[in-house]
Amino acid sequence: MEKTNPKNELMISRLFDAPRELAWKAWTDSDMLKRWWGPKGFTTPVAKMDMRVGGEYLYCMHSPEGKDYWGKGVYREIMPEKMLVMTDSFADEKGNTVSSTHYGMSGFPMEMLISVSFEEEGSKTKLTLVHSGIENINETDRSNMQVGWTQSLEKLAELLAQESKKLAA
Repeated sequence: MEKTNPKNELMISRLFDAPRELAWKAWTDSDMLKRWWGPKGFTTPVAKMDMRVGGEYLYCMHSPEGKDYWGKGVYREIMPEKMLVMTDSFADEKGNTVSSTHYGMSGFPMEMLISVSFEEEGSKTKLTLVHSGIENINETDRSNMQVGWTQSLEKLAELLAQESKKLAA
């Protein structure tokens, strides 16, 4: 289910056929994150995470066309297996914040916020992602953001299915 607040946020909720602790690990373990982060066709060769409040993360998404897109942020809230809240900014390979125009996009703020909640629903996990602070981006960028997150969460679903089978074996 996808729902967009036209002003300030993009919200996507999805039910994953995986236990909550595994879904949490996929977001907080850099090796697992590298296996699903980014839209379809993208890889994530770099994912560095300092998983503590005030800790920073830095990642690189590599596009099918060979272009690298770097992002970074700071963890604001960490409630294990329940909630992650982090800032989100475009970055260069050294971790310096850059404008979205660095990557040929326009209108993105220098800092946005991502909140991810994890709720148990039996043996499954309901994940709700809210990407906020985007009230001034244009409709094309908003649509691309929604497609990117949707495709990333599709990749996450595939990874969680694979990992759940390993746990059950």
